[in-house]
Amino acid sequence: KRCIDLALQGEGRSYPNPMVGAVIVHNNKIIGEGFHRKAGEAHAEVIAVNSVKDRRLLKEATIYVSLEPCSHHGKTPPCATLLSEEKIPRVVVGCVDTFSQVAGRGIEQLRASGAEVVCGVREEECRELNKRFFTFHEKKRPYIILKWAETRDGFLDIDRQAVKGNRPTWITSQYARRAVHLWRSREQAILVGSVTALKDNPGLKVRDWSGAHPLRLVLDRGNTLPDDLALFNGDCPTLLFTSA
Repeated sequence: KRCIDLALQGEGRSYPNPMVGAVIVHNNKIIGEGFHRKAGEAHAEVIAVNSVKDRRLLKEATIYVSLEPCSHHGKTPPCATLLSEEKIPRVVVGCVDTFSQVAGRGIEQLRASGAEVVCGVREEECRELNKRFFTFHEKKRPYIILKWAETRDGFLDIDRQAVKGNRPTWITSQYARRAVHLWRSREQAILVGSVTALKDNPGLKVRDWSGAHPLRLVLDRGNTLPDDLALFNGDCPTLLFTSA
């Protein structure tokens, strides 16, 4: 559970890498921990190992990690090699990394080095943590969420109109609107059609929450949207798809 909590600290920043947390335990005491902060920077296992003050304890420790340690050279060296070199005798893995360059090889390398490897601890939670990552690598498509506003009795406000200088009348509460910005901070892109772009004039940026703005995608078949919409203000990138 601590690994998952740590991993979540990298939410919105680790992309395109998965969120990963690692904890090192010696005699039932945490002696090191870490999480992957950003793609290109040190992985969770490396940070956890480097946080241990007395490295000699590693030879008698257990490392818990939410995702299988990598076994390939990317922007950083393989974590499985580091754990093998440090001679950590026991590795507990939340779930297997199904990315084609890992896919069980990290576990195989650790076992070949003599380490005991336990897999599948809180597996469902660990997979849920990186559902976007797994969807992309296993299904070769983005992870997609749908969002719409609906009244309690099942109606959509399709006739709403934005008055110049004002937004349309809200049918959602302030708490629901804040939740939308949390969702935006977790995704890499957000897609709207030309009707929503025209009626709502949304900025589609993250507000009331920390995190990066998603890439804004707009479907405008006839290329009829005016240039003065908030989507085209240059604050953050926007891609316009049109057949005109």
